[in-house]
Amino acid sequence: MRLYYHPLSSNARRVVMTAIHLNVSLDLVVVDLLKGEHKGAEYQRLNPNGKVPLLDDDGFMLWESHAIMQYLVDGSPGQDLYPGDAKARADVNRWLFWSAYHFTPAVGFISRERVSKKMVGGSGGPDMAEIKRGEALLAAAAQVLDDHLARNRWIAQDKLTLADLAIAAPLMHTVAAELPVTGYANVQAWFARMQMLDAWKKAAVTP
Repeated sequence: MRLYYHPLSSNARRVVMTAIHLNVSLDLVVVDLLKGEHKGAEYQRLNPNGKVPLLDDDGFMLWESHAIMQYLVDGSPGQDLYPGDAKARADVNRWLFWSAYHFTPAVGFISRERVSKKMVGGSGGPDMAEIKRGEALLAAAAQVLDDHLARNRWIAQDKLTLADLAIAAPLMHTVAAELPVTGYANVQAWFARMQMLDAWKKAAVTP
């Protein structure tokens, strides 16, 4: 399987971590976001959204990072990241949807202004209005997560699941994007556990 990705993309990071944990071999192909390769006609023929990551499994082209994570575990018999029981899987799913619609977008408003703009050489400094918008959304989301983690060691099913990998990935930019999450003690304790995982360490890059 081939994964089109960029090492500084948190969306790609969650897929790479999943593959590492499952011991699934991926042929990693860097899409140079700095050169705008994701906007080129060649890449957009593969993924009309013009984003990373994109999985190519023998011609089956799959985009959306959370969907790719699910696809990888469904192809890994005996995996322990995504339970088969309907209620247990629904528990993981709700956090995956929460990641996609609440947590990751909130982080994205901030990281785009403080990280992505520098990567692509955008003109002008960070848009403080966008940062403030992201900070407000992230404060609400982080509080929900912090309250949940006050009662739970892991996000779903009291063990490491796709939910943890999905939600941890955007926090890779905590320092560079100055994400206002360091004051949430339970989130930080959980994130420290995530950073100790082999999958996190092996997927790590230095910007």
